[in-house]
Amino acid sequence: MIRIVKKKVEVSALGKHICMSAHKARRVIDQIRGRSYEEALMILELMPYRACYPIKK
Repeated sequence: MIRIVKKKVEVSALGKHICMSAHKARRVIDQIRGRSYEEALMILELMPYRACYPIKK
């Protein structure tokens, strides 16, 4: 009997010395959570929030 185990990929990032409130950053991060990398980059480029630049970086 062969058991196929599918592992879930988890990614985390830590930003230091970013002058921005967590609420403002979370507003942008919630929009891109669960999306593909290319789609997330496109969304970050088109959103009008100042928080997009450090998140994209």
